[in-house]
Parts: sequence; C-alpha cells; structure tokens
Amino acid sequence: LGLCVSRASASVLNLNCCLVLLPMCRVLLAFLRGSQKVASRKTRRLLDKSKTFHVTCGVTICIFSVLHVAAHLVNALNFSENYNEDFLSLNAANYRGESNVSYLMSVLVPGLTGVIMVLVLFLMCTASTYAIRVSNYDIFWYTHNLFFVFYMLLMLHVSGGVLKYQTNLEEHPPGCFNPNKTLRENMTVPKAFEESFPDYTTEPFPEDLSVPEPFVQNNFMRICSEEPKFQSHFPETWFWISGPLCLYCVERLYRYIRSNKPVTITSVISHPSNVLEVRMIKDDFKARPGQYVILHCPRVSALESHPFTLTM
Repeated sequence: LGLCVSRASASVLNLNCCLVLLPMCRVLLAFLRGSQKVASRKTRRLLDKSKTFHVTCGVTICIFSVLHVAAHLVNALNFSENYNEDFLSLNAANYRGESNVSYLMSVLVPGLTGVIMVLVLFLMCTASTYAIRVSNYDIFWYTHNLFFVFYMLLMLHVSGGVLKYQTNLEEHPPGCFNPNKTLRENMTVPKAFEESFPDYTTEPFPEDLSVPEPFVQNNFMRICSEEPKFQSHFPETWFWISGPLCLYCVERLYRYIRSNKPVTITSVISHPSNVLEVRMIKDDFKARPGQYVILHCPRVSALESHPFTLTM
C-alpha cells in the first residue's frame, strides 16, 4: 500500500510540477490574450485567472508532497522489515530489521534530496502568504526563486533507482525451478530431471514424493535458465517538467534582456487620497491588458521592489 500511495502521489506531483510553471510564462500569456488566435471571450477570461491556477497547483503540490513523504516513511519501514535474502539487489535496507528509518531516508539519494525539497517547499509556501508578501515582498520574491533548486533536486530525486523491475522474465519466470539455487539450499532435483541436469543432481527425490508448488504449473515444471536480473525504472519526471522548465527559462532570459532597456520618467503627479501617478516611456514597448511592472527605488531600499499594474 505504501508503494501504491507513493507512486500515485508522485504522478500527481509530476503533473502539477509541469502545470505550475505555465501560468508564470507571462509574456506568452500576454501574447495569447492579445492575439487574434484566442477569439473566445471565455478563453481570455481563463487566461486572466493564471495566478489562481498557479496557486491551485502550488497548494496541490504541498498536499501531495505530505502524502508522498508519509508513504515513503512507511516504505522505509517496510524495506527494513521485509529484507529479501533471495534477491539482494532489490533491497534498499542494509540488513533485515534495520530500525533506523531516518538513516534510510537520509543516506539514499531519494531520501536526501526529498528532505531538502521538503525544506525548500516549506520556505516557498510560508513566504507566499499574504502577510509576508505585503510586509516584505523581497522575502517572497527570493524564496520563490528557489524553485530552480527544487526542480534540480526533483530530477536527482527520481534517479535513485529504489524501485526495480526484472529484465529477464523469459529466462527466469516468477516461481520457476532453479536447480543451482535448490542444491545450494540442500534440496534435491526430481529423478525425471537427473539426465537434464547431471552436474547439479546428487540424490534423487523419492518416487512417491511429488514436486511441490510453485515448481509445477499446468502439469509441467518451469526451469530457470539463469538467475533473475533487475534494473531500475527509467525516471519519468524528465518528460513532465523539461518542456515547461525550458520554456520558462527562455522567457526569463527574454524578460531580462528586455528589462535592460532604459526607461524615461516623464512626469510624477500626486493625486488626492495618497495616490501617485508615474508616467514613463520605453522604446519598443506597448502596454497590454493585465501587465504590471516591478518598480525599484535604490535610494529607498537596495533590495525592496514592488509590482504595480499598468493602467494605460
């Protein structure tokens, strides 16, 4: 059950980690909303709800991260209690009954990266609250940019290779009869197979002794031709997040290049009710609905900056 829950929650996390970046591609969304390709008014209203969609994906990531961690704690306990002495390569624990679950969670690559990702996610979530964003916007801004660290760790997290599958099912079907292993365990081979395996037989089974299950299937015995071989699952997270992550990185680079162009302040007007109007001009710039600018005044604060919506 722990493996089922961890795998299911991991699939949900992969989907949401893919979708959470798309609403932050603001240049792309502004282009789609202002172009004639999106003619439907309902679709344009959905594009205006990009922030709500982003927050929804973020909350979903937090919820299923907690579920994923809880399932892996159960898995770590099961790995230590159900140590498999027949197939040593499948074990994540070092020995049967390894009681130090924290050791398994920290030493293994998925465990170590998972702990760091939980800490990064906790910082991002707490800094995203309304109180922190209003009191100190820079805390929200810089901690939210830790998502680069989160995604790098996410790619490493799935490369641990804890879960494995068998690659030679034809040569070693489940439940087959392995003469080599049987003799090592002081068991004997039936008389009917002495000629097939003369090097492996010592004393035959009694004639009245039937071959037990699961060696006999459909009235015949399945013989293993080789030892089982296992291989780690290929990580699937790359398929989910590589596209949106590359798209977002390209957009951030474009926005950085565009932000280096000079801006000229033409006038500053003080209105009643403590309203300040700032008129600015920027070459090759056309305001679109929903856009906002991040204003930074170094004389007031070296780090603090705040977003303001464009009115015209």
